[in-house]
Amino acid sequence: LESDCAPLNQLVSQILQVCPHLHCLRDPTRGGLATTLNELAIQSQVGMVIEEARIPVREEVQGACEMLGLDPLYLANEGKLVAIVPASETDKVMEAMLTNPRGQNARVIGEVQASPSGMVLLKTEVGSTRILDMLSGELLPRIC
Repeated sequence: LESDCAPLNQLVSQILQVCPHLHCLRDPTRGGLATTLNELAIQSQVGMVIEEARIPVREEVQGACEMLGLDPLYLANEGKLVAIVPASETDKVMEAMLTNPRGQNARVIGEVQASPSGMVLLKTEVGSTRILDMLSGELLPRIC
């Protein structure tokens, strides 16, 4: 068993050095990636389209989720961050993140769009598109 807690201050500093006008940084701990993106879409009144195949989920996490009937997109992610940056800055931010040990699994997973306002759409690996809803209730009991 290995904890996924990690300090991100150096990674954030590197991101800010190459992209001082980034739009948003968020910690996806409570509610996971799906809830974090939904909160951002609702608060900013924008739409988001993400690609399932681009989301880095460790094989052992995917396997455990399949056995337990959980969706990894709603699991807490300690030591991770979601960065929303101007499209023109993506390459610089990715380069900075990938050079940091805490950012080696960084991926561009989607884009922000004007619509559907307040919604997150997931392009699945089988080619369909579905709404990625906000987490309702608690997927797992809080342990921290």
